[in-house]
Amino acid sequence: MTLSKSDYMLFLKHPAWLWLKKKDSSKLPETDENTQTIFDAGHIFESYAEKLFPEAVRLGFNSYDEYLSLTDRTRKSIENGTKTVIQGRFEAGGITCIVDVLDRVADDIFDLIEIKSATKAKPEHEYDLAFQLTVLEKAGIKVRNAAIIHANSEYVRYGEIEPEKLTVKTDVSGAVQTLTNVTRELIDSALKILGKSSIPDISPRYVNQAGISGVSWFSEWMDIYKSLVSDLNPYSIYYLSYPTSEQIGKLEDENIYLIRDIPEKFTLRPRQSAQIQTTKKNERIIVKEKIQMFLDTFVYPIYFLDYETFSDVIPRFDGCKPYGDYPFQYSLHILDSKGTEVVHKEYLHSENSNPMPNLLKKLRRDVGNTGTILSWNMSYEKGCHARMADLYPENKAYLDNLNERMNDLMTPFSEMWFVDKDFFGSASIKSVLPVLVPDLSYKELEVSDGMLARRTFTQTVFEGKNTEQREKILTDLKKYCFLDTFAMVKILEKLKECCN
Repeated sequence: MTLSKSDYMLFLKHPAWLWLKKKDSSKLPETDENTQTIFDAGHIFESYAEKLFPEAVRLGFNSYDEYLSLTDRTRKSIENGTKTVIQGRFEAGGITCIVDVLDRVADDIFDLIEIKSATKAKPEHEYDLAFQLTVLEKAGIKVRNAAIIHANSEYVRYGEIEPEKLTVKTDVSGAVQTLTNVTRELIDSALKILGKSSIPDISPRYVNQAGISGVSWFSEWMDIYKSLVSDLNPYSIYYLSYPTSEQIGKLEDENIYLIRDIPEKFTLRPRQSAQIQTTKKNERIIVKEKIQMFLDTFVYPIYFLDYETFSDVIPRFDGCKPYGDYPFQYSLHILDSKGTEVVHKEYLHSENSNPMPNLLKKLRRDVGNTGTILSWNMSYEKGCHARMADLYPENKAYLDNLNERMNDLMTPFSEMWFVDKDFFGSASIKSVLPVLVPDLSYKELEVSDGMLARRTFTQTVFEGKNTEQREKILTDLKKYCFLDTFAMVKILEKLKECCN
């Protein structure tokens, strides 16, 4: 059985992930639409990066037969003296890969280039290239340098997209070369997994055994693990707040499987300690003095503000940067004074045009020049204001004033002045709300998270899709954003109650 590059990267995430893909793929979740959208964005970025090589021959495949013939077509292209090959395939010694770019720098010497839509070269990319380098060397291809072409986070669009400015090329030759020996060892281990008739141990302790930094593979595997273990206790160690593979391994070695049984001697982060304490005692942590001091800083009128944003690797409008978060919608609840009824205002852009000019006009009418502005994880909203201030300097003084008046309603939860065992160590509004206000739930909504809101809006409004469901989708977007700010209103009420 042949080991591809994508197979190898799954093995690095968890050996059982590779085995399941090859032997029992029905147990793996299908690619969801949010993930597919990320893949699609990557393909769009690739198409611009490939324009850096105008004389390249692009091979690739559109069918299984074309995939099978790709190795031979790649060999012939190189033998014919092609300067640059894009999407060529190499295979040798039971391993195979398709390279993004192989650029000839001498008669029989090449540079190996990987295209990534991220804004920087990452350690996992080095492992990716080290695998490709191993395949190429086995196939008799001499490689001089290895590099990543990635998005330039500082690029600002004005007019047509300029691939030379949109992209950055980062040389990672040294890092890739240092991985040569360990890559061969890891490939051997992965090939042994392919030879197994039964699934390897699925414990999360085996996530990222190579110790690659900056990855989120633990949480990805936990989603799979929880689907494989149907009777998992909701207060098991696998629901510990952001555990590491090492922590899980040590707990399993001591036959500890419930959060309440974790001993005090065990090395923990503060948030984990608070989670364990509240789980063992079945009591909340509430530091009333800290919460009251926090609430006393609020000044009426109090605004509860939340944005939904679009974000693209290829900037959509002039003045925008890759992956910049730019608002297309806001929800705003307003408490004018103590004891008054809350008022709701909103804006949702509905045309295939830049949302921000009209959004800013409405925002200036809705949010006055005095009063506290509350958000959940306010750095997000403040970032939106800063980006809009750069784009529209005539609004800078107003937007700077908004940021000066902002406060973060997440603070009592992120600072652990209020902890409930059923937050499971999280300060997310989606973790806090169902515990403090059980009658409100995101689960009842058609649009229930920010990524889904972004994708649905982009497809419906910017791309003109979903025409028959357009009005319902716009209504669903309003309901979701409404709940984000109404949830803050109700959580503030709960905080006041606990202090009284």
